[in-house]
This record gives sequence, C-alpha cells and structure tokens, in this order.
Amino acid sequence: MSQPDKIQSRPFGKLPDGETVAEYTLTNARGLTLKFLTYGGIINELHAPDRRGVTTDVVLGFDSLAGYLGPHLYFGAIIGRVSGRITRGRFTLDGRDYHLAINNPPNHLHGGTVGFDKRLWKARAVVTAENAPGVRLTYRSPHHEEGYPGNVDVAVTYLLTDANEVVLLYEAVTDQATPLCLTNHSYFDLAGEGSGTIENHILQVASPAIAQTDEDLTLLGARVPVAGKPNDFNRPKRLGDAIPLLFKNHGDKYLLPRPTRKALVRAARVEEPASGRVMEVLTTEDCLQVYTSVFLDGSLIGKSGRAYPKFGGLALEAEGYPDGVNHPEMGDIILRPGQTYRQTTIYRFTTA
Repeated sequence: MSQPDKIQSRPFGKLPDGETVAEYTLTNARGLTLKFLTYGGIINELHAPDRRGVTTDVVLGFDSLAGYLGPHLYFGAIIGRVSGRITRGRFTLDGRDYHLAINNPPNHLHGGTVGFDKRLWKARAVVTAENAPGVRLTYRSPHHEEGYPGNVDVAVTYLLTDANEVVLLYEAVTDQATPLCLTNHSYFDLAGEGSGTIENHILQVASPAIAQTDEDLTLLGARVPVAGKPNDFNRPKRLGDAIPLLFKNHGDKYLLPRPTRKALVRAARVEEPASGRVMEVLTTEDCLQVYTSVFLDGSLIGKSGRAYPKFGGLALEAEGYPDGVNHPEMGDIILRPGQTYRQTTIYRFTTA
C-alpha cells in the first residue's frame, strides 16, 4: 500500500460560519481504518477486523456534520482544557480565583460550554520513522477561553500502526500557568456500531482504587479501594452483570498504578465474545474513566440508521485527575510556561 493511500482526506461539511470541516482517513496493511474530523478531532469511524477478518465500524457517531453540531454526548471528541469535572467550576491558581461555566450542575464539565470538542483544528499529514501514517491536529486556545488563563497551543497526533494500534500523542505549551487534562471521548461497541448494547462485552481494568464522588459525580479528593466490590474489574467481568451494581450504573474513575510517572501501562482490556474483537487501552495518564453510556436514551440516531440505546457504547477515557487543580495531592494537572504537556494513549486491537 503506497503512502498516499494510507492518508486521505475529503470535505465533510461546513460550519455555520462557512469554514470547511475535513475528514481524514488512515489505513494500515492489516484491515484497520481510522476516520476523524478536524471539527473537535472527532473519531468518526474505526473499522476493526473480527476473528474471521471481517471489518466493522466499532465507534458510535453520525454520518453527517449536522449530527455533531447538534446535542450529543461528546462522541469521539478531544476533550479540554480539562476533561471531567472541576468542583463547582472554581479554582485558585497562584493566588487568583477563577470561575468557570457550570455546564453540568453543580460542576464544570469537559472544558465548558464550547470546549475543544467544538473547535475547528488545523491538520497536517505526518509519517513516523516506522512508516506509520498519521495526522497532527493543532489548536490555539486563547487566554480566558471558557474562563481559563493563558494562551495554550495544543497538538494531538493520530497515528495508525501495522500492529493494529491507534496511537494518540498529545502535546501542549502555555504562556501562563493553567490546568490542562486532555482525553478522547470515543464510545466503543466492539460488536459493531449500532448493534445494540455493550452488556455482553467483558471488561478488565488494572486498578486497585477509584476516585470518590458524591451523588452529583463531584470529585471529593479521596481514593476508595475496589477490592471485592462490584466495581472491581481486576478480574474480567461481563458488563451486563456488573452495570446494575455500579453507582448510578455509570462507571467510575479508576486510579492507575505505574512503576514511574508517565510510564506507559495497560489500563484496560475489553472483549466482545461473539466477534472475538479485543481492545486494550494503554496510557501514560493517572486515571481511566469508565463510562457505560447510561445517559444515552434512544433519541440519537447513529451512522447505522439505528437509535443508540442506554448502554449502547463504552467510553474508556484516559486522563489526569480533573479536579487536581483543587486537590493536587490526587494529581498535578497544572501546565506552566517552559513546560510541555505530553500524553500517550493507545487503543490496540487484536482478536481472541
């Protein structure tokens, strides 16, 4: 396969201001195909082979830009400046108080009203030394955007390797101290997008503890061991058996042990027995948010033309501790001038 065949692009639609959104396609030699948009960095399609070699799209999403411009639950998008919840939308940094949008009462969620998921990113094709095709997305978040301090230059590179890995490389620099905690918010259904629920998926998460929350999913700055509890996924569990026992059927933020800071570790493994598809999540981040898509309600129609039901997808969001700006003992998420934020997350596909 020639390099031009591995990286392709096409117009996907126009924003209300007339700007064109592009869709990029990366293809490897083993049947994996990744499609994503310059709007929000949204992973729009991800085609992975099953145990018989049959490829199927395994991420939730829409077949037109209109779907992404309407209300939805962050399908496939880059989330920032801070993924997750900042308590009461407030923090103090270097002696200054900051107040952010309360867009998920009583908290600030996923970067605010217009976060990175709703921004148009610039794109440039890249190829690694190992000949893996990729695209580098860049965005400048201006000072005071959504209430955050500092001008922040962010780059997210999507790579597709011949080991059937989707690699996400994040980088950022700032001219003022600011909280920064990035993730990707893809929803996976390894049986195939729109095929039903993820209740037959088998999930394993390598973590001894979760971040404690209250009834509003507000982070409380404490660790809670999971050993022997319904949310202990250190041994694989069928999600249909586990979900009814989870707090609000939602899923938790798992705290990931690692030998050294920023070491790449395997955080999770998920398997869909009928197809044999297996996805592993490897990350350098401190947390993995497991989300069962409990808030899907059948009102959104996906690419398949079928409605997405409750538990129609599984999100595995690798990130820092979102409220680290208020609880630095749980994880430092402050980026300062002269520093470079770096994160690596890998979705590795195999079969069983």
